[in-house]
Amino acid sequence: MVDDPHGKESGASGLKVVVVGATGNVGTSVVRALSEDPAVGSVLGLARRPCDLPVAKTRWSCVDVGDPEDGLEGHFRGADAVIHLAWLFQPTHEPVITWRTNVSGSMRAFEAVAAAKVPVLIYASSVGAYSPGPKDRYVNESWPTHGWPEAAYCREKAYLERVLDAFEQRHPSVRVVRMRPGFLFKRESASEQRRLFAGPLLPQRLARSALIPALPDVPGLRFQALHTDDAADAYRRALLRPVHGAFNLAADPVIDAKELADLLHARAVHLPLPPLRHALAAAWHLHLIPASPQLFDAVLRLPLLDTTRARTELEWTPRYSATEAITEFLHGLQEVAGADTAPLTPQLHAGRARELVTGVGQRP
Repeated sequence: MVDDPHGKESGASGLKVVVVGATGNVGTSVVRALSEDPAVGSVLGLARRPCDLPVAKTRWSCVDVGDPEDGLEGHFRGADAVIHLAWLFQPTHEPVITWRTNVSGSMRAFEAVAAAKVPVLIYASSVGAYSPGPKDRYVNESWPTHGWPEAAYCREKAYLERVLDAFEQRHPSVRVVRMRPGFLFKRESASEQRRLFAGPLLPQRLARSALIPALPDVPGLRFQALHTDDAADAYRRALLRPVHGAFNLAADPVIDAKELADLLHARAVHLPLPPLRHALAAAWHLHLIPASPQLFDAVLRLPLLDTTRARTELEWTPRYSATEAITEFLHGLQEVAGADTAPLTPQLHAGRARELVTGVGQRP
């Protein structure tokens, strides 16, 4: 027998799974969920930066999907499935960079799956791929996936939906699954998500009820959340079942300004949208916050997701409510929580000064 890229002999029992983008919020949860399943024999975690997180059955390797010189096929060869999670949220001021990783890199990963003859591809799509939709009822997976065209994140997610449509036509032997979750939270992701969306000027310890007396309540502010570990469980179930196509993932209840205010023992204050939108746009243009105002626009237009298909075909039920997931995340903010991977590190070398000097919303 010969060694394969998974560090197992080719005759070893159990599924061999490659997780691309394995060190972030979703990746770390997916890798742990797979490692704990007896049906999985080995996991190869791929990430842009080095990782030595100790997880059973798991090996790590550095690959940048945004770099055409970094080959993926060799890492995929012999795998029973590839779970593709790699994604750059920043730099929002340089969309060419995010496109290179998120779209061009994903397309290279998909083609490497076909070239390596991997039979299963599970891809992390998003609620952000959906076209604007209702806030008073739920939509299933047939809702159009054209995104909100002004937001780079939504454009990229929607574009990849079309790429996968064509991929499935060309490679009918590959079982393709698309996960479309709502917003994903866990304690360990708190510092990373603060850096990605709020930036260095937000004191994490501010996220406590005594310091936030009121929250703005603007039209359209209704969204769905999910604990990242529950999303990871859905990925694991999709790996083990002969399912294909898209699955909406979200937990109850729907979150709005009142729900958030209740979590912080604050009060929701009705606010006209234009002043808040103008303030966010000004802060983004001045590089004070990393999240673009177009992403805020998209959030206000996202539809609410019907999760019936995941609950029936995957026999999936979230263990955490949406409020429990957000509460855990808020505690993580207060505690400056993180994990021992580059994306989830609680604090960058040189701290928030590095975030400022490298350009808020400008560099990855």
